[in-house]
Amino acid sequence: MSLAELRDEIESIDREIVELIARRTYVAETVAQVKSIEDIPTTDEGQEQKVMDRAGENAQRFDVDSNLVKAVFRLLIELNKVEQRESR
Repeated sequence: MSLAELRDEIESIDREIVELIARRTYVAETVAQVKSIEDIPTTDEGQEQKVMDRAGENAQRFDVDSNLVKAVFRLLIELNKVEQRESR
């Protein structure tokens, strides 16, 4: 593959990543609505740990740096929590 083709591939992957983040955010917003209706606290440390464990397992499965993947997921979780708090 040429450099231009590789860069095109990265551009396509980047779009997919943003699309997946948008989908995840939409679902997290729906979770926030359910939590609000059912008067469930925003923070669920047990669920957060499950997400982080899953992120680490997936990182290993795909041979990606686990610390990097976990940092991305920690950021996503924190952003979702902020949005949940603001929507209440």
